[in-house]
Amino acid sequence: MPAWARLAVIALALLPGVAAAQMAELVSKTAFRVCADPSNDPMSSQDGTGFENKIADLLAARLEKPVEYTWFPMATGFVRRTLRANECDVIIGFAQGHEMVQNTNHYMTSAYTIVLPKDSPLADVTTISDPRLKGKVLGIIAGSPPGTHMARQGLMAKARPYPLFVDRRYASPASDMLVDLEAGEIDAAILWGPISGPLVKREHPDLKVVPLIHETDPPRLFYRITMGVRLGEDQWKRQLNSLLRRNQGEIDQILTEAGVPLLNNMGTGLKEGTQ
Repeated sequence: MPAWARLAVIALALLPGVAAAQMAELVSKTAFRVCADPSNDPMSSQDGTGFENKIADLLAARLEKPVEYTWFPMATGFVRRTLRANECDVIIGFAQGHEMVQNTNHYMTSAYTIVLPKDSPLADVTTISDPRLKGKVLGIIAGSPPGTHMARQGLMAKARPYPLFVDRRYASPASDMLVDLEAGEIDAAILWGPISGPLVKREHPDLKVVPLIHETDPPRLFYRITMGVRLGEDQWKRQLNSLLRRNQGEIDQILTEAGVPLLNNMGTGLKEGTQ
């Protein structure tokens, strides 16, 4: 084989390694750079009070780096204009299996919940299929997965939808729903647990949050939450996976203190030690 051909073969063989090294260089070596919505309470907030902010603080401390945020509304274009634009290196909360990012191992499993007044005749309801919900007014975020279950049970005709896409600087559909529930304008609220749990714990002590873990029909109502990194950044992903594994207990503590309902990996019950 001519010398030029041998060199070409070697160059081609090295290309994946070169590309990986170039990708790895995009990750900051001086800061833990996080992409987040500045008004996504209770998850992320520009004042640093969200539980995702506290998880970011924990991991940054373990890396011995300061946290640096790129703030952008969690809406169309979020990943493209933050993570993919190299404005940051990680999204703290991302559902497992999303094709726009590379997922780390999951650090949390949670579920949609039904929120009810503690003194309601419905207080012990645990499923959307419970016949006692027939004819009741249920609040739901429009387009969210529990809507399929509600439609199957004939509950959508009287449902009160709340908008999915809003500017969180000026509107909070989840908070509005819980206020309406306390006012008696709706009979129950169906919300994603990492939102309902912290809001109820912080602001609505007369309400109770019940994870919807007993539904047997699709779609599933529990999800594993990961961190999102850029495609191809395998070394960074492995580093984060190691951090998550070694600090899972402290992450669970942050989430539990915030009021997030944590489930076992299969979504069949509460995670041991977090009840």
